Amino acid sequence: MALLKLAMTMAVLTETLGYTAQNCPSMIPENERQDCHLEHGASEAACAARGCIWCESSYQGPPWCFFDDSCGDSSTCPSCIPESQREDCHPDPGMTESSCAARGCVYCSSTTPNVPWCFHRYACSRVDGVIPEAQRVDCHPEPDANKASCEARGCYWCPASSEEAPWCFYNRNNGAVVDPDNSAGGTGGDGGCLPEADRIDCHPGEGASQSQCEALGCVWCESSVPRTPFCYLPPDRGYQVVGSPVTLPNGFLFTLQRVGGEAIFGGEVDPLAFLVEFQSDYRIHFKFYDPNNNRFEVPLHIGTPGQPLDSPLYSFDWTNDQTFNFRINRRDTGSVLFDTSIGGLVFEDQFLQIATRLPSAKVYGFGEHEHKSYQHEMDYHTWGMYSRDQPPVYKGNLYGVHPFYMCVEEDNNAHGVLVLNSAAQDVTLTPAPALIYRTIGGVLDLYMFLGPTPENVVQQYTEAIGRPFMPPYWSLGFQLSRYGYNSLATLRRTIDQIRDYDIPHDVQFGDIDYMDEQMDFTYDPVTFAGYPDYVRQLRNEGLHFVSILDPCITTERSNYRPYDLGQQMGIWINESDGRTPALGKVWPPGASVFPDYTSPRCHDYWITLCREFFDVIPYDGLWLDMNEPANFGSGSLNGCNQNRLNQPPFLPKIFGDLADNTLCPDFKTSIGNMYDTHSLFGWAQSPPTFRAVQEASGKRAFVVSRSTFPGSGKYTSHWLGDNWSQWSNLKNSIVGMMEFSLFGIPYTGADICGFIGDSNYELCLRWMQLGAFYPFSRNHNGLGYREQDPGAWDAEFARISREVLLVRYTLNPYLYLLFHLAHTEGATVVRPPLHEYVRIWNRSRDKSGKDSSLMRC
Repeated sequence: MALLKLAMTMAVLTETLGYTAQNCPSMIPENERQDCHLEHGASEAACAARGCIWCESSYQGPPWCFFDDSCGDSSTCPSCIPESQREDCHPDPGMTESSCAARGCVYCSSTTPNVPWCFHRYACSRVDGVIPEAQRVDCHPEPDANKASCEARGCYWCPASSEEAPWCFYNRNNGAVVDPDNSAGGTGGDGGCLPEADRIDCHPGEGASQSQCEALGCVWCESSVPRTPFCYLPPDRGYQVVGSPVTLPNGFLFTLQRVGGEAIFGGEVDPLAFLVEFQSDYRIHFKFYDPNNNRFEVPLHIGTPGQPLDSPLYSFDWTNDQTFNFRINRRDTGSVLFDTSIGGLVFEDQFLQIATRLPSAKVYGFGEHEHKSYQHEMDYHTWGMYSRDQPPVYKGNLYGVHPFYMCVEEDNNAHGVLVLNSAAQDVTLTPAPALIYRTIGGVLDLYMFLGPTPENVVQQYTEAIGRPFMPPYWSLGFQLSRYGYNSLATLRRTIDQIRDYDIPHDVQFGDIDYMDEQMDFTYDPVTFAGYPDYVRQLRNEGLHFVSILDPCITTERSNYRPYDLGQQMGIWINESDGRTPALGKVWPPGASVFPDYTSPRCHDYWITLCREFFDVIPYDGLWLDMNEPANFGSGSLNGCNQNRLNQPPFLPKIFGDLADNTLCPDFKTSIGNMYDTHSLFGWAQSPPTFRAVQEASGKRAFVVSRSTFPGSGKYTSHWLGDNWSQWSNLKNSIVGMMEFSLFGIPYTGADICGFIGDSNYELCLRWMQLGAFYPFSRNHNGLGYREQDPGAWDAEFARISREVLLVRYTLNPYLYLLFHLAHTEGATVVRPPLHEYVRIWNRSRDKSGKDSSLMRC
C-alpha cells in the first residue's frame, strides 16, 4: 500500500511556489502529476527555477515538483512564471497567439514594457530559435544538470515534456556544438578519445569535472552523444594475473593484482581472487572475491547439477595484456557471450564494478522496474535495484531485486546471466552493446546459463535458484480485494453483488482494514464483528480466503502476543549495537519492531503465530505486504548514525538514500548488516510463511509477496504492486508479467483496474478483459477510491466481465498444466512469442524496432 506521509510540516514558501498537500492550488490529481525534476535532489527552489509547481503529496509516489499550467489565474494568464522570468519564445517578427501555440509556448499579454507575450512554458534559456525536443542532443549527460551549469557550457536549457528528451542540449543555432568525432578536452595516450560506445564511467557519482576526473587517473573527453560519460576509465586500468592460475577439477583459480590509477572511492581489494567453475554443460560460474577477508555473500544455495561435464556449450579463454580480461564463447557458433575486454573492472570495499560487451542489443530482464518494453533500450539507460515501497514509476527501483538478464544473440541463440548480489546496485546498458554492473557490497558472483533457447535459459535458471511452487487449482480462479471495505457490512454487500450478477468469484482477500488498529493477527471487534464466522461461512460455500500480514509489530499495546512473544524469543532486527530492537513507524499505532526472518528462531516465532491465527480466522493463503521492509520514516525513530554504511561514498541510481522509507543500513540481522540484507527481507519471510500455511491448513500453500529476490518463486507468487488506474499501467503490466516469468516467478498479475486513483468505466472494463488472463487474476483497489469490482458498475459491465471470466475458466486446466511444467521443469507460463518463435520474433522486431508485447498463457 502507498505510504501515508506522517507529517506535513514544511511551511508554505510562496516565493518558490511551494505548498503542502492540503493547500496545493493545483487542479491536477496527484496520480496524474508529470514529474518536472526526474533527477535526484529536487527542492522547492530548483522546482520554481524550472517554472514548475511544488506541492507535497498525501501519499508516497506522486512527484512533489510537477508541470502545471493551471497554477496561475487562467482568466488572465495560464502560467506560474512571473513576468520578470519569462523567456521569449518568439523573438522573430509576426508573433500571434496561434503561432506561439504552434511552438508549444504560452501566450499571455502584459502591460509591462519589454515583457514577452509569447514565452517558454518553463524556465528556459534564451535562444535564437526553437529546437524541437526530438532533435535535442544532450549537452550535460552527467547527473544533476541545472540551468546554470548547462548555460556555463554554452548550451541551452529548457525542460521537456518527453521523458527521453534532454533538458540541457546543444544550441545549434548559436553554434555551441561539440563535434563527436573530434571532441575537445580529451586527454589520453595519443590525445584522442575512446568511441562513446566503449566508455566506462570513471565518475559514476554526481558532479564530475575535468580536474576531478584526471585526479583519478581517468580520461576526460566531452561528447554530444546523449548520456555518454565525459569522464571514463582508461584501458590500462584494472587487474593483472599474478603467476599462473591454479587448475581445479572443473575450473581455475586466479590471483589478481590491481594496476593503473587511483582508487575511485577508496578501500581497493588487492590481491583479488577470481574463481571459474565449469558446473555443467550449460552452466558456468565465475566469481571475484577478497581472498583475505570474508565479505557478505547471498545465502542462496545453488548446487552443482547432477550431470557430469560431458560436452560443454561454452569455452573460456583469458588474456593478460595490459589488464586481465576473459571471454566466454558459445562453442558451436563462436559467439562471444561475455567479454570483459571493454575494461572497467573495479573491486573496492564499497564500489564493485564489472562490464562486458554483449553479442547483441536484444537484452531482457533486470528488475523490479516499470519497463515500457520487454526488450531494453541500449543508450546509456541506468536501472537501480534496491527493494523499496515504491508504486510503479518509470526508472524507479520497485519492490523486489532481480539482477538477472537474458540476451538473444544475433544467430537467435539465447543465454542468461545472474549476478548474485543483494546490496544496492545498478546496471547501465550502453550502445556498444555492453552492460556495466555496479554494486556497493558483497562480491561479484555470476552464473551464466547457455540455453540455447529462451525457454531453456529459464529452465536452467530456475534449476539453480529453485523451481516455482505449484499453486492450488482454486488460485487460478477470479479473486477480489480492496483496501477500504472498512466494515463487514460493505464486504458482505460486495460479495452478494458479485453473486447476484453470477460473476465467477473463487478467492476473497482481507486487507488491513479488517484488523484491530491495523495490528497483525487481530480483527476489529466493532466494524468487523462476526468476521471469523463470516469467513468460515464463505469457505463452507466454496470460496477461499487470503489474509494480509505486514512485518511490523507494534510495541505500544499491552498484552499483545506477537510483541510479547517476539521479545521473549529475541527475534527482532536490532540497531547497530546488535541488542536494541530497531524502531520504525508503519501502520500499527506507535512504534513498530521488525522480525528478523533470516533467524531460525524467527521462523519458529512466525509459524507459531500464523498457526494460532488460523484457529481464529481460517485462511487458505497469506498475503505479505510492506516487506521491502517499508518504514514511513527514514531509518528509524532514533535516526541513523553517521558512518560509511549509512552514507556510502557511492550511491547507485536508486530513489532516495539507503535509509529512505526503510531501516538504517547499519542495523543488524542474524546474517549481517541491513546494508547487505535489506533486499533479502521479503525473500527470507517467504519460506516460513509458506510452511506456516501448509501446517495450519494441511493443504497446498498459497503465499503472495510484494518483495521478491531470486529464489522467491519457490515459495511465493507476486503482484505488480500499488499500480495506478491509468492506461499506461494496463499496458506495462504485460511487460511486468513476462519479466517475472523470466525471473522464475510465473504466478504474477497486476491489480485489475488499478490500485491508486479512481478507475473509469472504459479503462476498468478493458482491464477486466485483459486481467481475466493474468495468472494472478485479482481486482484490487485502494483506500478512498471508487468501487471498481465487476459488480459495482452496471449490468452490461457485469455481463462482459462474466463472459470473459468464463473463457478464463475454460482455459484453467491448460493453465494448471503450464504451472505443473513450471514447477517440475522450470517452464514459463506467461511468455512472449520469442520463447516459441525466436527467429520470427527477432526478424519482425528488427524491422519495426518495437515490442509487440504479446503473451501466451
